Amino acid sequence: MKTRRGVWIAGIMALSALFIFQTYGARANAQAIQMRLAHYLDDKHPIHLGAQQFVAKVDERTKGQVKITIYPSNALGSPPETVEQVKLGTLDMCINTQGQFEYHVKACATAQIPFVFDDYDHAHRTLDGPAMKWLGPQFEKAGFIHLANWEWGFRNITNNKKAILKPEDVKGLKIRVPPEFHLQTLFESLGAVVTKIAWPELYMALAQNVVDGQENPLSAIWYQKFYEVQKHVALSQHAYACAMPVMSTKSWSKLNSDQKNIVREEAKAAGNWVRKTLNDEETDLIAKFEKAGLKVTRPDIKAFRASMGPAYKKIFERYGEDNVKTFMKFVEEARKK
Repeated sequence: MKTRRGVWIAGIMALSALFIFQTYGARANAQAIQMRLAHYLDDKHPIHLGAQQFVAKVDERTKGQVKITIYPSNALGSPPETVEQVKLGTLDMCINTQGQFEYHVKACATAQIPFVFDDYDHAHRTLDGPAMKWLGPQFEKAGFIHLANWEWGFRNITNNKKAILKPEDVKGLKIRVPPEFHLQTLFESLGAVVTKIAWPELYMALAQNVVDGQENPLSAIWYQKFYEVQKHVALSQHAYACAMPVMSTKSWSKLNSDQKNIVREEAKAAGNWVRKTLNDEETDLIAKFEKAGLKVTRPDIKAFRASMGPAYKKIFERYGEDNVKTFMKFVEEARKK
């Protein structure tokens, strides 16, 4: 009898322990902070791979208490829509370029002034230094936490009509540009017929000759396969853009101080990987374009920069003279290093 009772008591204790364990586990899982991150690229682009690295490391270092789900390829809306959702707090995070934030943080667009940077190192030194400290509070005031600077790249021109070597060669071409003021103004000043076409529709628009060409970093031209429906690529490097992961201030407030530090550190680490990956592959991409049959040209950059007078006037007025002066000071300081 005592043996049976002992077994019965042991069984009850085991069941109680299991119940407590499951209840505690369920509570711990319920307490995990669930977040959504949206971006505009497909799952093969290095930015998406960098986002996966970021999400995995945050999950690991927070011991599963901050879980982030990625939604690529505009699954939660177009870039302007996801930016607006993050601002409102209905979406936790997004990755977009400066041009998508200029309507909320005017000063951030100064980084895209045409022909302002000498090379990638110059751009990185400028943006990662005092410029980030200058822009960070402005992002937060607008409802965003600017986590890090990743990479989109120097933009280049592709088209189906002719090789581009000088500014005059752009005149008359129908060029798709994103809804970003500096790019629209730049190409209008060169005499192009500027057309706005949604990112997901751009490949077919090029294939069907709705537009003659478009402009984007070499990586975008490759990963979106625009090279399949274009004949020329000009290494114009007319403007630089970095992709930036941002979080809603509402979502940021849900994290404790340790979690905030982890998110910032891993956003920066993933961004460094994205930068290196995209920058290192550009030389190989040029060779791939040539192998695919595209004619690659290297335009006279000095001639393009010299033709920017009217465009600069409009862009500087749009961004604010004080903002431009402040940013150009950072640019010149970084150039001396």
